[in-house]
Parts: sequence; C-alpha cells; structure tokens
Amino acid sequence: MASGELTLLWGALFGYLAAGVGAVVGLLFHRHWERAILALLSGGLLLHALSLGLRWQRLGHGPFVSLFEILSSNLWSLTLAVALFYRYYPPLRAAAAFTLPTLFILMGWLLVASPGDTALPPTYDTLWLYIHIGLGKVALGSILVAAGIGGIVAVRLVKPVRTRIEHLPDNPRLDELCYRFIALGFIFHTLMLVAGAIWALDAWGRYWSWDPLETWSLHTWLLLALFLHLRPLFHPPPIVGTLLIWVIFVFAFLVFFGVPFISQAPHQGVV
Repeated sequence: MASGELTLLWGALFGYLAAGVGAVVGLLFHRHWERAILALLSGGLLLHALSLGLRWQRLGHGPFVSLFEILSSNLWSLTLAVALFYRYYPPLRAAAAFTLPTLFILMGWLLVASPGDTALPPTYDTLWLYIHIGLGKVALGSILVAAGIGGIVAVRLVKPVRTRIEHLPDNPRLDELCYRFIALGFIFHTLMLVAGAIWALDAWGRYWSWDPLETWSLHTWLLLALFLHLRPLFHPPPIVGTLLIWVIFVFAFLVFFGVPFISQAPHQGVV
C-alpha cells in the first residue's frame, strides 16, 4: 500500500474514532457536540474517499477483491450511511452512539488485514459487479441505521440514561422508523440478489448455484421478510423489534464479512 494512501486512511480512522467516542460521551453526559461530530465524520469520509480513490487509480480496479479492500470500502459506505442520517435527521443523532462504535469492529479488523496489492479476476470485469456491490452496501447501511435507532429504545430500559433522552421521539415512533429502514434494506437486498444473479449468469453461466454466500444471503433476505411480516401481524413491543433487528444486523454482518472468506466457491473474497 502506498504511503499516501495509508496516511489518508489513518487520518480517516482517527476522525471516525473521535466521532464515535464523542457520540458516546455526548449521550452519557448530555454534551451537545453535534457539529464537531459531523465535522469529524465528514472529514474522515473525505480522507477515506481519497485513499480509496488513489488505490483504485493505482491498481486499476475498485476496492472489492481482498479482505482489506472489502473492509475499507464497506467501512466507508457504512460510515456514509450513518453520517447522512446524522446530518438529515437531527432528532435522532443519539443513534450515532450505537452505530459508530459498531464500526470500530471493522476499523480494528482493517488494521490487522493485509493491505497488499490485488489483481482483478476476469469475471469481475463487468458493470453488474459494481451494481451488485453498491446495492448490497445500501442494504447493509439501512440495517445498521435501524439497529442504531433500536439502540435508543434499548437504553430507555436503563434508568440513569433514560432521563437524558426523554426529549427524543417515543418508542412507537422509533419502532416505526426502524421498520421503514428495515423495509429499505429489504428492497436493496432484493435488488442486490437480482443483480448478483445477472452477474453470475455472465460470469459463470448460471443464475444461482447455492454456493455458501448465495445461500446465506438468501437466509438474510428471509429474515428481513420475516421481520416485515411479524410487525403488522403480531405488533411486538418496540424492545422485541429492536432485538430482532440486532439479530438481523449480526446475521447480515457475518454474511458480508465472514462467509466470503471461508467459502471455497467462486464468491470467495467478493462482497
């Protein structure tokens, strides 16, 4: 990895870390650091985008081949989803206290992943790969935002924190927002599967082969569909909905960052 790319990446990681710590401390001690947090997120995203762009230009392909590239590009896209929600929905900025620390997992994993140069396999040289990956990133970002909103529902069970978030929307409203973001994630996850099938036909001559990543992605789709049906049918309490969303996010997280690197199928190393 070139030194310029690495310097920019370190700057971005510092911004993300500072924003996450600020969000948690701000929630716990009722500090209004919203502008500073948004500035740190924006600056980190810009530095990270420059790092990804320099690597893309140097290698001639996007960041979606090696574990390092996949972690880096997904860290950027997920942070972008969090930053956009933070910017355009001020009443629920407290959700960043749950979404940003989750991304620390990717940051730590990224630091121990090998940043070696990669070559683009011939089957990846198609527009459908970019569409497939882009749709997946939007889907996972939507689920992450829903999980963060659910975090507010959960901390209302903790009495010392409850009094500091009384001004936030009530749980039924938060539950409705979670449902909408999960629905958005379901739509983009569905489109991701369709785009992936089209790409697979072009790359390997079949739409679907039940390889591990395809199978686990379908399981995630079924979990999303189950959640969307359970809520209008059984009206579970908001805290139950939050727990289900967290299960879905953990499952989707493992599908994106676990299965591709233990599978021996063509999907290995690609998200």
